[in-house]
Amino acid sequence: MDLGLKNAVVLITGGSKGIGLACARSFGAEGARVAIASRSETNLARAVKALEQDSIKAIAVAADLVDPQHAAAMVAKVEAELGPIDVLVNSAGAARRTPPAELTAEHWHAAMQAKYFTYVHAMDAVLRGMAKRGAGVIVNVIGMGGKLAGPTHLPGGAANAALMLASVGLANAFARNGIRVNAVNPGLTETERMQEGFEAEARQSGRTIAEILQERTKAMPLGRLAQPHDIADAVVFLASRRASYVSGAVLSLDGANTPIVI
Repeated sequence: MDLGLKNAVVLITGGSKGIGLACARSFGAEGARVAIASRSETNLARAVKALEQDSIKAIAVAADLVDPQHAAAMVAKVEAELGPIDVLVNSAGAARRTPPAELTAEHWHAAMQAKYFTYVHAMDAVLRGMAKRGAGVIVNVIGMGGKLAGPTHLPGGAANAALMLASVGLANAFARNGIRVNAVNPGLTETERMQEGFEAEARQSGRTIAEILQERTKAMPLGRLAQPHDIADAVVFLASRRASYVSGAVLSLDGANTPIVI
């Protein structure tokens, strides 16, 4: 199936590892021109090398998206090197997992800065250009924590919920400009972020990380946790012309672990 992504310019924030890196691989395999962004130049260099081993060429941009000026500079650099951005995938930023007894006001502020505003700043940096060209796609990788409150993920879950509203609202507001905006909500996915979450849960419960991992894996209806490429496949489809009438959608990717209509 031709997804119509050959030579499309795709910018992936948080593209140096985890789900973001898996997205870079999947878009590259479709023939897209890929740019990845991260705060860490070390992680970016490692990711570019890993992609090269898969015969995928990517440019790397170091940016701290908590700062809107960094977001604007990131977009300017990508467009100077590759051309106008056709697809933005937001996968950067994550709130720290914190047991409820340890929460302070600073944790709530930090979560919004780390997750919500990093996405909003990146979207703001591309939306005007996309609107002027009459075309563009944004896919926000958010997380199920915005729909189901987890005790160690309350500030991050609140940021996720806000991002879902922003995603569907922007989809509606910019539809007549030819822009589609969708969100995907991964469940437990085997990444470094999952490990950090298990560490917080272990502190709260007194169990070991291995015990928590075994319990969570056993509880999954599909018998396994998600892999980053599972999420990337859905992101690539939503960005493709095969999903040309899908906008304002929030797709749960938790392997049927939440069997309710939400």
